[in-house]
Amino acid sequence: RYFLVGSNPAETKYRVLKIDRTEPKDLVIIDDKHVYTQQEVRELLGRLDLGNRTKIGQKGSSGLSRAVSAFGIVGFVRFLEGYYIVLITKRRKMADIGGHAIYKIEDTNMIYIPNDSVRVTHPDEARYLRIFQNVDLSSNFYFSYSYDLSHSLQYNLTVLRMPLETLKTETTQTRQESFDIFEDEGLSTQGGSGVFGICSKPYEKYVWNGKLLEAVKNTVHRDWLLYIIHGFCGQSKLLIYGHPIYVTLIARRSSKFAGTRFLKRGANCEGDVANEVETEQILYDASVMSFSAGSYSSYVQVRGSVPLYWSQDISTMMPKPPITLDQADPFAHVAALHFDQMFQRFGSPIIILNLVKEREKRKHERILSEELVAAVTYLNQFLPPEHAIIYIPWDMAKYTKSKLCNVLDRLNVIAESVVKKTGFFVNRPDSYCSILRPDEKWNELGGYVVSTGRLQTGVLRTNCVDCLDRTNTAQFMVGKCALAYQLYSLGLIDKPNLQFDTDAVRLFEELYEDHGDTLSLQYGGSQLVHRVKTYRKIAPWTQHSKDIMQTLSRYYSNAFSDADRQDSINLFLGVFKPTEGKPHLWELPTDFYLHHKNTLSLSQTRRSYTYWWTTGVLKHLPLPFDEVACAENRRKLTVKKFHKYDEEIDIHNEFFRPYELSSFDETFCLAMTNSTRDFMPKNVGIDPSPFTVRKPDETGKSVLGNKSNREETVLQRKTAASAPPPPSEEAVSSSSEDDSGTDKEDEGAVSQRSTPVKVTDTGDNTKITENVVQSTKDVYGVSLSDVPSEDDLAIYTRFVQLGQSQHKQDKSSQQSCSKHQLDRVINLIPISSFSQDNIYEVQPPRADRKSIEIFHAHIQAGRGNMQPLGKDDFFMYREYIRNRYM
Repeated sequence: RYFLVGSNPAETKYRVLKIDRTEPKDLVIIDDKHVYTQQEVRELLGRLDLGNRTKIGQKGSSGLSRAVSAFGIVGFVRFLEGYYIVLITKRRKMADIGGHAIYKIEDTNMIYIPNDSVRVTHPDEARYLRIFQNVDLSSNFYFSYSYDLSHSLQYNLTVLRMPLETLKTETTQTRQESFDIFEDEGLSTQGGSGVFGICSKPYEKYVWNGKLLEAVKNTVHRDWLLYIIHGFCGQSKLLIYGHPIYVTLIARRSSKFAGTRFLKRGANCEGDVANEVETEQILYDASVMSFSAGSYSSYVQVRGSVPLYWSQDISTMMPKPPITLDQADPFAHVAALHFDQMFQRFGSPIIILNLVKEREKRKHERILSEELVAAVTYLNQFLPPEHAIIYIPWDMAKYTKSKLCNVLDRLNVIAESVVKKTGFFVNRPDSYCSILRPDEKWNELGGYVVSTGRLQTGVLRTNCVDCLDRTNTAQFMVGKCALAYQLYSLGLIDKPNLQFDTDAVRLFEELYEDHGDTLSLQYGGSQLVHRVKTYRKIAPWTQHSKDIMQTLSRYYSNAFSDADRQDSINLFLGVFKPTEGKPHLWELPTDFYLHHKNTLSLSQTRRSYTYWWTTGVLKHLPLPFDEVACAENRRKLTVKKFHKYDEEIDIHNEFFRPYELSSFDETFCLAMTNSTRDFMPKNVGIDPSPFTVRKPDETGKSVLGNKSNREETVLQRKTAASAPPPPSEEAVSSSSEDDSGTDKEDEGAVSQRSTPVKVTDTGDNTKITENVVQSTKDVYGVSLSDVPSEDDLAIYTRFVQLGQSQHKQDKSSQQSCSKHQLDRVINLIPISSFSQDNIYEVQPPRADRKSIEIFHAHIQAGRGNMQPLGKDDFFMYREYIRNRYM
């Protein structure tokens, strides 16, 4: 047998899975759903070790032995023999959202489960295994233990605000079916100290290991299920006069109709399109981590192939194969299914930005435009006018060739109108300063305003033919416009405008270029050919040769390696399942029938050609149906009760990890890209603000020393598949076929962490401080040695007195309202008099008299002065002995 022992990060709670190895082809997993303590799991594994030895006291090959240590289970897969288990053995932290860590998979391990004695060999097993492993799990697959990556931040925070009473009543009946007597152990005795957590079902479209977990989903506890996404994740720190703002970019690639460039075009019969990626930019104030007390904002946009039946024939070996429409679709059936999905997830309006060419000598890309216009026109006639699909055609290639037009200026106008229509998500009301001095553009902003902030309703869907180069630049411009509104909503800039060549936009542009390169490698086989600098017409002359090389790389990949990659993706996602007696994957002439289910069997229900949307969707527009508190959505949620001070919901423990030995060099928030260190020019001059326009040649990378150091730093920030993987953490959290990693010889491994990539060495850091620290005359333009005038001193004294009196008032009101100090161990006290936008200070908890007496007794005991034991002490000790040992 294999025993999988999983633990929480603090190694205080454990679960055990038992995997039977005697079945040659079936997967038999037993989960007792019991939560063990460290002592209990040691005893259990000790008994198992003893029971499996041939002689008492004998050591060696018999008994339990460690097979592998891992960070999580990707899933279980079977080809023609028995099952394999896929484990994550290395990970690297890529981002942090409100204290929830997001990791990139760095290495995996596949272990064959059945024992060699029962193994039934098959000649084609090795080939299937090789094809499966062709999907490189170490390139751009991400997971998180505590944050749902398949949903947007808006969905995750909206779910948290659902009325708990309705959820509790609905889940009490269903809880009894899978009731675990150990999960709520000890909660009932604590009175009102329990809190409820909500767990939502992942959005299947963006989960890549859904099929791999299908075999165990209903038999094991949900804590074992780790859902992974594919795409991109990057995070950078924007420092505004030392105030940390984290800018995060998450791209989720759809697992439906997934594949490579020329082999997956258009849409399948279920409305899923090729190269569909949802990109979300998240901005939050990193000085307050909590989701409830912090300031969070996000904006979502989508890219995807034109939702029609179309393809390109690559057998001709042409760089641009002709576009053919495979099936006539006069009632826009496929487009209707696709836009129905979008209405459910994003609400209205759905805005299509179509960047394909409109004027061509030979009709090529224009075929798609004409069909898409016809489909949208047909679908719109049945929708209410206020929720109609908005179609914006714009021939980006034509504008790029024109010397009179500036492409990005025109894109900026489109971006402004789009963001005004959709709005964006922010989890706090408008700041007091924006209510006093509202900006003209702010009042025109769309979206859905609620008491707790704003919701994004609707989404921008951008496409060109490949959805790579032109699409990435257009998405960057829309993202830049939304970023300005996000910064304004958090009270960080006075007008919702951002200009090029500022540190903030340079940082954002680099994130988007990494994002574009990564997505382009996954779908097209090469990095971006045309970048933002190309469209700004400021790219260096060397960029031209790089573009040619990327074009050749893309052509080579499409011609020779895409077919093998497509087979691997089909096998990994479970689109093709190997079966004895049926054709093998490499024998199929095409995978068309695998992705279009209606070719194998006719569906019994036919959708209406006029009422083409799902029932109930229109009723809630402009809000997305998935975020509405209705009975159907509530069934997707699970409510779990926790103790208030449980490690599982303690964000302080999760983020700072006080139980681990850590160093500053390994701290993720210090190693990430930083606007001050990496983008601010060497000579700051008068204004160190990240919103000040710099000269095009000024950049902080000159601070980082010589050329080789700079290139090293750029490489370290790249997360594209071509970049060399930096050092990652070694697995310590769970084990299999072993004694759980809790033996003393392994305890040292808990605190071992390999040092992540350092941006500079100590020599470079000293250079930075020498260059940045300047005289007050250089920085502020005035010498502070002059004595202030009496009038200035009087004004300053009055200002200080006002602040002090406000502080006293806040403290007194805080003390009066917080009678039970233990209810909130850390008290956040607003310093500003405006409740809506303020800075918080932390007041340490006060200890009561009894606690102080216990502490004094503890100190005295350390000095050898023991307190006499009272009657209560004897009674408590007797109770402990009875409960523990009798």
